[in-house]
Amino acid sequence: MSKPKAKRSEFADPSAGPILSVRFVLAILLILAGIAWIAYYYVVVRVDPTAAAPGKPGGPAFMGDWANWNYLVGFGAVMLGLLVAAHPSTPLGRTPGAAATMVTCFLIGLAWIVAFYLFSNDISPVPVMNDLGQKNLFVGIGFMAVGFAYATRWE
Repeated sequence: MSKPKAKRSEFADPSAGPILSVRFVLAILLILAGIAWIAYYYVVVRVDPTAAAPGKPGGPAFMGDWANWNYLVGFGAVMLGLLVAAHPSTPLGRTPGAAATMVTCFLIGLAWIVAFYLFSNDISPVPVMNDLGQKNLFVGIGFMAVGFAYATRWE
């Protein structure tokens, strides 16, 4: 009698697993939805405070009522998407992708904070940053926190 063979994984080499998985597609959709949310709010819904005659917020009405909370929704979706992708079933969660994504998140967070401090005297020409004010620090630190999540996946 032979022993039953150990259950084989879906792919032989976990570092070279499938590129597309349900988790990875969900992560990409969350990231794109977050970016689209921020862009739509900034371009269509938001009232420009520097305009000569500021108008009414565009539609939908709930986005105008939420004001700067829209940035929390957008950046939250982007960072949640990145965190969902920090799993071995996605290319970003495996060792080479985790290291690259970790460094990229650290650099984006650092660049965001440095740009905020460089433009802090007159931040009005920088889109999105001009609405966030001191909350730009949360965005930069949030990207760095996502980078630390990827650091736990790096081998």
